[in-house]
Amino acid sequence: MKLLLTSNGVTNPTIRDALVGLLGKPIEESAALVVPTGIYPFGVGPEMAARLIRGLVPSPLCELGWRSLGVLELTALPSIDRAVWVEAVQRADALLVWGGDPLFLSHWMRESGLADLLPSLLDLVYVGVSAGAMATAATFGETYTSPPNGTGRPLTSEQIEFAGPEGTVGRTFVTARGVGLVDFAVIPHLDHPDHPDASSVNAERWAAKIPKPTYALDDQSALAVTDGAVEVVTEGRWRLFTPPAG
Repeated sequence: MKLLLTSNGVTNPTIRDALVGLLGKPIEESAALVVPTGIYPFGVGPEMAARLIRGLVPSPLCELGWRSLGVLELTALPSIDRAVWVEAVQRADALLVWGGDPLFLSHWMRESGLADLLPSLLDLVYVGVSAGAMATAATFGETYTSPPNGTGRPLTSEQIEFAGPEGTVGRTFVTARGVGLVDFAVIPHLDHPDHPDASSVNAERWAAKIPKPTYALDDQSALAVTDGAVEVVTEGRWRLFTPPAG
């Protein structure tokens, strides 16, 4: 399958051109399904999911001019006849997987059966935004203000002091099992003022905890992946961290 892994959606013409290249046709001729599942662990989840679908969030995604747009809610899939939703996914040209909590999202990608289906869909373009990009890794890392509870279980959990605007800030850093669509990890929102845990200094510490190459992307950058080959698509900044040899 083909993937476009972004920090904050299709934010510039270069990323849009990459999406069109992966689709092999104009967006206006393409059908998409959007996955809002990752946002639900947050108090604003229901409101933000509605805003996403209406094209009112800062992540350009649903409002790109798709020929048709449907909603694929992962938490509902186990209660639906598998043939029904599988057919819907097979008809789609693009799967738009939004952000939120990557631990929760990756759990439901596996639990729903979507993770097992995706590798067989060679023409589908998976468009991941933030957590939607992070969850594609075999192993990813994420920071929390307190240990996560509920659905999804981390592999490791530890306290790390990250550099913040007013000195160091304690965070719970977890590594977790993603769905293994790619053999690298993603840190989104590099050097974004609203995401101090992903500053360049912190991203290096973060990446050191992940046993795979890790791309840190700012909101103007993305990764286009075709048959395992990775192309950095950017009008901004990005970094690649590689784990120590051995």
